[in-house]
Amino acid sequence: MFQRLPDLAGTPLSFTLDGRTVEGREGDTVASALLAAGVETCRTSAVGGEPRAPYCLMGVCFECLVTVDGVGNQQGCLVPLRSGMSVETQIGHGKRELAR
Repeated sequence: MFQRLPDLAGTPLSFTLDGRTVEGREGDTVASALLAAGVETCRTSAVGGEPRAPYCLMGVCFECLVTVDGVGNQQGCLVPLRSGMSVETQIGHGKRELAR
């Protein structure tokens, strides 16, 4: 479904998604790198746990929320991809439960 334009193939960058190495390109946002890598779900909804994916790709819909380098609720469509970045699928609210 999502394809790169041949003339926009930037320098390859490696990052991790949920602990596995994934390749993106210089100039990608996190959301576009995930879509180009064939990732269909980047979070689950806070209420029903339904899988969600990037939708508008311009920061309006908040469907592309991910955890980036340990910080939750990051809009993947607005975060530029960096080499070595750690991206995690966001589950629910993205807030870690406090140990009791």
